[in-house]
Amino acid sequence: MRFPRTRPRSLAGQLFAMQVVLVAAVVAGCAFFAYVSGSGQAKETATRQVRTAALAIAGSPSVLEAIRTPDPSAVLQPYAEQVRRDTGIAFVTIMDPHRVRWTHPKPERIGENFLGHTAQALRGETFSETYTGTLGPSIRVVTPIRDGDRIVGLVSAGITVERVSSQVRAQLGALGLAAGAALALGGLGTYVINARLRRHTHGMNAAELSRLHDYHEATLHAVREGLLMLDGQRRIALINDAGRELLGLAPGTVGRRVAELDLPAPLTGALLSSEERVDEVHLTADRVIVVNTRPVVGGERRGTVITLRDHTELQALSGELDSERGFTQALRSQAHEAANRLHTVVSLIELDRQEEAVGFATAELELAQALTDRVVGAVGEPVLAALLLGKAAQANERGVELVLADDSLIDDGALPATLPQRDLVTILGNLIDNAVDAASEAVTGAAPDGSGIPGPRPGPRPARARVTVTALAGDGELLLRVADNGAGVGPANAAEVFRRGWSTHGAGRGLGLALVRQAAHRNGGAVVLEQGPDGGAEFTVRLPLGSGAQKERTL
Repeated sequence: MRFPRTRPRSLAGQLFAMQVVLVAAVVAGCAFFAYVSGSGQAKETATRQVRTAALAIAGSPSVLEAIRTPDPSAVLQPYAEQVRRDTGIAFVTIMDPHRVRWTHPKPERIGENFLGHTAQALRGETFSETYTGTLGPSIRVVTPIRDGDRIVGLVSAGITVERVSSQVRAQLGALGLAAGAALALGGLGTYVINARLRRHTHGMNAAELSRLHDYHEATLHAVREGLLMLDGQRRIALINDAGRELLGLAPGTVGRRVAELDLPAPLTGALLSSEERVDEVHLTADRVIVVNTRPVVGGERRGTVITLRDHTELQALSGELDSERGFTQALRSQAHEAANRLHTVVSLIELDRQEEAVGFATAELELAQALTDRVVGAVGEPVLAALLLGKAAQANERGVELVLADDSLIDDGALPATLPQRDLVTILGNLIDNAVDAASEAVTGAAPDGSGIPGPRPGPRPARARVTVTALAGDGELLLRVADNGAGVGPANAAEVFRRGWSTHGAGRGLGLALVRQAAHRNGGAVVLEQGPDGGAEFTVRLPLGSGAQKERTL
């Protein structure tokens, strides 16, 4: 037969039992100490009391005069009983040097020998002892009676041990009541404290709490998403490794306020917001992260739970996908245009105008081949060359001329493997897209459905939209410069163009330039906005190519 396993007592219950035992032990120890101390003090008090009485009787002149009479008992017995009643002691015995009693509480004992020690008193000393006499065990003091230098008698005053014990028992009763009250009060306080502890620990025992902590730690380190918890004072109460990495925080940030972390202002505002945030995209210096926040409310605001997802690679892939989609559309348009040109050539041949057909066909080929040869000859990096050719085709479809500057030169192998090709595509692709949008709008006068940054252009519009690209690797750095002949950027907006969400094309746009600055910063470089030679915007990105760039990226 199997018996059901009993659940271990909760942590609060275990602490309650331990505290009750501890309080009981402390109270019992204090009571025992008080009893021992009180018993000793009672004996000491009794000894002092009988010593005082004995010395007072021995020094009384009337006692000495009575001893000189033929019948000392006749005078001393009433006197001794009066002293005994007045002082509350058990007996006063006055005797001669030969231990024959002159007084006793029981008159029939007068004339008998004193039961006890007298040797020290006969030598002139006063001493105390516990001895069992005719009245039972007693604490007594014996002292000599002197007549000049001669000892003419002895005095013994005493109090019974039973009387001392009764006094101690009376004190012990009061002590027991006090100890009981202390035990009850301690138990009540312990119960109240442990009831509160039980609520906070949800009735779990120590093993369950330890196991929960182990699971908690393992989960924090295993989850790839960033997890951040803020307390009611907006301080970091908990952060896992992924969260620290996504925000670029150093170890030891627990306990710091979010406002002190030097994060971008929009991200700081999202973390401190009292409103729930869902799938908001924010940029740090190196990453694109998606932020979700949820306040913790339990009668009052207790904090915020924040999750962080890394969308840096996803955003880069999205940009690459947009570029590929643009390439596809450009190829589709070029295929349609090539079909039209082919029909034209065929028609000219059918009209027996071969020379005009050859001239028409070779003119288009020479123009396309010239751009290809220029790009391939100047840019040895295959990814950048392919990007420039694709963007040139896209720009041409929108009526924008993309020109590679004469001083452009990137030899094959000039770019180190530590410089991610994806970041190069992000930087140059977004800059060209913005420039094409701005140049196209400057010519057409209508903003395209893109993420460019055009503005009101003073003066006449340019006859031909043009974007000039410079790509140069040398002197330990890579220079990427994109200039357009669009409307340019006003001085008031020059500092805002790199902020996420800034755009002249409505909400939900304006991420491209923010990604450009982030990619440049991630690779140890910088991006600068100036006015171009044609009056439009000119963006210049400089990226270091030496080992220092990789070192800065890894710090």
